[in-house]
Amino acid sequence: MATSLLVLIDDIASVLDDVSVMTKVAAKKTAGVLGDDLALNAQQVTGVKAERELPVVWAVAKGSLRNKAILVPAALLISAFAPWAITPLLMLGGAFLCYEGFEKLAHRFLHRDEGQHAEQRKALQDPSVDMVALERDKISGAVRTDFILSAEIIAITLGTVAAAPFTQQVTVLIGIAVLITVGVYGLVAAIVKLDDLGLALSKRASAAAQKIGRGILRMAPWLMKSLSVIGTAAMFMVGGGILTHGFKAIHHLIEGSAEQSLALPYIGSLLSGLLPTLLDALFGVLVGALILAVVTVGGRVFEKDSSKG
Repeated sequence: MATSLLVLIDDIASVLDDVSVMTKVAAKKTAGVLGDDLALNAQQVTGVKAERELPVVWAVAKGSLRNKAILVPAALLISAFAPWAITPLLMLGGAFLCYEGFEKLAHRFLHRDEGQHAEQRKALQDPSVDMVALERDKISGAVRTDFILSAEIIAITLGTVAAAPFTQQVTVLIGIAVLITVGVYGLVAAIVKLDDLGLALSKRASAAAQKIGRGILRMAPWLMKSLSVIGTAAMFMVGGGILTHGFKAIHHLIEGSAEQSLALPYIGSLLSGLLPTLLDALFGVLVGALILAVVTVGGRVFEKDSSKG
């Protein structure tokens, strides 16, 4: 009995070691998506009251955990019974990301309304104004975007452990899901509270602390603006990348262009590394524009038919 217990403990230790190695490999492969995830979710928190920033981040983090609680079992079931469906589902998610990204661009450039922004700023400063609806919209938007990015991360992780025993697949997927959620939303919380840190340091007696605090206060608004731009760009890069990998001809064309760019003097190696991402993003922009046009025209046609009826 004691021998059996020792063998069992040894087996468990061996499995945990394999899981640790696989988790490290999966984490490396998903690192690029994590950067996009971080930028997108930090972007979503802009425009809420300072005292509500952490509750909003916490609400999105809980939504992210619910997403992964759905995605991990779904990924295992699809992998076991319908592996052919993984790519089409990912492409649908990629198309949705491109659509959301282009919708944001269209709204930003075609529907500029300074009065609306001024009214929102005034509302944020007025303690009597109920901002529950604004928070709910931001939270739902962030959770919706997180679902697509989480699906890609889970799919990449599943591909990494596809040949492993089922128990190890489950363990690695759950481990990655938890680590990603804690890591991403911990960083998001730190980013959105930078201004509070700067304010606290600027009130210290130390001249050095005051200088650092003022520097953080100057940097924080630019960081949030940069994250907003990076977050929108990430939608096209991630969504476009999913779509181009699904369309083999386009993927091979992009890879061929990157290889040909290596022949260019001085900038060949740099361009070959950047070109696939740029072309993925460009394809994402085109797909997003097409979907938005179809949705807009379809909505108008539906409205006309409804008014006639």
